[in-house]
Amino acid sequence: MTSLVTLDYVAIVLYLVLMAGIGLFFKWYVKDINAYTKGSGALPWVAAGISNFMALFSTFIFVAYAGISYEYGLVSVTVLVSTVPACIIAAAVFAGKWRRSNVSTPVEYLETRFNSSLRQTVGWVGILMRILDNTVRLYAIGIFLTAVTPLSLPMSMIISSIIVIAFTLYGGLWAVSIMGTVQFIILLFTSLMLFWLSLDHIGGFSVISEKVPDHLNWFNGPKGHIFWLSVYYLMVIIKYNENWTFIQRFYSVRDEKEARKVGYLSAALFLVTPLIFLVPPIVSRIAMPDLPDKEMAYVAISSLLLPPGLMGVMIASMFAATMSSLNSEYNVIASVLSKDVYQRLINKNATDKQLFLVAKVASVLVGLLVMLGALFIEDVGGAFEANKLFTGIFAIPIGIPLVLGIVNRKATPRGAMLTVVVGAVTGIVLNALPQYFSWEMATTIEIIVCLVIFYASGWRRSGNTAYLERVRVLFEKLDTPIVDKPSVDRKFENALKYLYAISLLFSAVLFIGMGLPYRNELSGALSMASGMICLLIGLVVWWAQRRTAASSPVTILPDEAESDPIEVPDDTNIKI
Repeated sequence: MTSLVTLDYVAIVLYLVLMAGIGLFFKWYVKDINAYTKGSGALPWVAAGISNFMALFSTFIFVAYAGISYEYGLVSVTVLVSTVPACIIAAAVFAGKWRRSNVSTPVEYLETRFNSSLRQTVGWVGILMRILDNTVRLYAIGIFLTAVTPLSLPMSMIISSIIVIAFTLYGGLWAVSIMGTVQFIILLFTSLMLFWLSLDHIGGFSVISEKVPDHLNWFNGPKGHIFWLSVYYLMVIIKYNENWTFIQRFYSVRDEKEARKVGYLSAALFLVTPLIFLVPPIVSRIAMPDLPDKEMAYVAISSLLLPPGLMGVMIASMFAATMSSLNSEYNVIASVLSKDVYQRLINKNATDKQLFLVAKVASVLVGLLVMLGALFIEDVGGAFEANKLFTGIFAIPIGIPLVLGIVNRKATPRGAMLTVVVGAVTGIVLNALPQYFSWEMATTIEIIVCLVIFYASGWRRSGNTAYLERVRVLFEKLDTPIVDKPSVDRKFENALKYLYAISLLFSAVLFIGMGLPYRNELSGALSMASGMICLLIGLVVWWAQRRTAASSPVTILPDEAESDPIEVPDDTNIKI
């Protein structure tokens, strides 16, 4: 595979400059913990939805799923679209509840719904799971960089980690969301370019049908078996609905309606993009049938078809996917460590300034732990297997009480805790015996055990009247529509639109500049066309903003312009 050249590094540096500019912009506006971890409850739903898609995405798709696509074909798309029903269910069932809860972290409400013991247990186990999950993402971008640079895998991951940590510190959730939107634009155009170039290189789908016909079978290979897919889809539904970054997007927009839009937009993006992302690895199977590492399929076909400069844009896009995902993860974990751990257990009277500082320090520490963990991913069988294993063991037992507790009134604190403990032990034991239990069988048993324990606990009504009253008040709040909706300062909103326009214009310069030397080739023409589209959209946004800015009234960015957050009394420890 071709190594990067000077023009590629120029493209990567330009991308980093753009992201740095966005981060510095928000550094001047985000001054408190509420804005840093929650966006003051006023994120635009489009930005929240796109950044959520990017947060759930990462280079993992271009490594793990590309490996499946290279080996088995379109079944990789069948596996990836498991995210669609997960997002639809999240939007239809849970999004409104999360927005009405008015929480600052995903696990905060558990103390009111169950008790403080469960809040801390789910918080700490969730932090561990999120760190393990993110090591896979960091490993994926390391794999990508190793293939096209002289860097070793450990050094690739270390450098990537340092960059991600640095960008996470500036601007909080606002910066993460707007960066994610801009990164999505760059990723989409580069992926469309490679999709077109790939099919042009071999002569279209008819050649795929002729040379590797099984790769056009949506259920080819072991991952196409109905039982495996059913279990995987069910696991993804649980995993995505308990995903902290997904939940964070729901409670960070203005109201329930916008929260649902976040979920539906995420579902739509996951429905239309997988084919674009996963056809090039199939072409790689035809162009390079003896690729030693199937997880290198996407980077291999990129290196083959993209000229210097555009390869740099592709690497920037891959890095964009992972950076958006890790930025979101580090931010939401920092919110849990600052609010659910530091403020709840260490300093109950912590000032906003102290919480803000703790959140930033936590972001750095989490990033360092993820970097250390990523160095050992190869020992568990690669990116996809590592992610599947970690999820099966931890996501299910902590996800069921976290997700179902917000819609189920009857499950008890004891039942919720037993769900976590017994479920995790069951997952560990069954996955330790692969000679007796396949992954899908082990996961099925774990899900059944967790659901039975959780729902069975509600068959007997609790005798604790204080607890029952607390739950009644909580669900009354969750059933009450939001009336007072947060809004942002009009000057900030105007500046935000200008930021979008400038980012699009900068992206246009990147695409046009890198495509210009190859304007007589298909790759250069596609790059310049992408740049012209970005230029047109950017100019329209700039023009529209200049026309509307003067006529807009000025409002204030509130700490919380809505109902009070859930009150958490100090005596909520219920015996389990």
